[in-house]
Amino acid sequence: MYKIMTPGPTQVSEAVRMARSLACTNPDLDTDFVEFYKETCELISSLLKTKNETLILGGEGILGLEAACATLTEPGDNVLVLDNGLYGRGFADFVSMYGGVPTIYEASYEETMDVDALAAYLENNHDFKYATLVHCDTPSGMLNDISKICPLLKQYGILTVVDSVSATFGEPVCVDDFRIDVLCGGSQKAVSAPPGLTFVVLSTDAKQAMWNRSTPVASFYANLNTFKDYYEKKWFPYTMPISDIYGLRAAFDQIAADDHLYERHRVIAEATRQTLTAAGIKLHLKSGFSNTVTVFDIPDGITADQILDGMKQRGIMLAGSFDDFAGKVIRIGHMGSNANLPDMVETMRALDLALRDLGVKLEVPLDMFFLERVRALEN
Repeated sequence: MYKIMTPGPTQVSEAVRMARSLACTNPDLDTDFVEFYKETCELISSLLKTKNETLILGGEGILGLEAACATLTEPGDNVLVLDNGLYGRGFADFVSMYGGVPTIYEASYEETMDVDALAAYLENNHDFKYATLVHCDTPSGMLNDISKICPLLKQYGILTVVDSVSATFGEPVCVDDFRIDVLCGGSQKAVSAPPGLTFVVLSTDAKQAMWNRSTPVASFYANLNTFKDYYEKKWFPYTMPISDIYGLRAAFDQIAADDHLYERHRVIAEATRQTLTAAGIKLHLKSGFSNTVTVFDIPDGITADQILDGMKQRGIMLAGSFDDFAGKVIRIGHMGSNANLPDMVETMRALDLALRDLGVKLEVPLDMFFLERVRALEN
């Protein structure tokens, strides 16, 4: 069994695992479960600083992304797709699948989204029903400033759909202040529950656009409108995965009790980047560094598989990447339960040994330097 230090799925606590083992009721018939579901959704909303409604869906994080596009998109709708990463680009497929017309706004895959450049573009190009963007594009580790991008889009009446699956609860998110219409999150990233659930947060504007369609949604399972008035009706559109939701609630209870959640992520992320840089390892990005994942380029003369295999031999699983980044980078996930000092020190020690075994010259010992940087950043 490996210690998974990947950018999702992440390690799962004993409390979450135990919650998943609780006796099940019938979620279709037991109104106590409806109350539990609603209370859990309200807890998520409160943690995201919003009065908007949250829904928990029975499916991995990508379900939320597709459901947002499926329920908003009508044939012929113009949709702006902000593309500075693989997941950002991928939204165009969902838009097209449901009959929309995507306009792709291309930006650098090594720099965070330039808000001023986007503002200049929007002055003459703003006839869009909604825009899609990714908070943290995990294949490269790119972080975009949704606190500035979403309000900019809303100035033009453009609804915003944000994929924050890999950032939520590792990076601060204030849905109301950021003017986000649809926020999509997932269970297996910084929330640190097992894969299998997604949650979406819907603004009043988003709901009105979804409810006032002139054409039916071309899906059932990915149709968010099926949840309309679920609480009043005490009825779900499909049988909810009750054990998964018990586990999710335990994970959110832990998040609610963590007074140092975002500071812990910040310190560990900054220490990781400073350590790799000091050792002579090149970070992949030029800007837009996330507090949930660090991505570095493969040193000359070795391969990604060699590094990953060397880490597995030492009991730790890191991640490579895919598509444009396949074989070019390694990703360290320090989100949620992974963002703790002992596991990160162990990861850095193993990475130090794995790289030195492959002939990579390191300017500093990774584990010792990392520990020093954490202590300095905490002070």
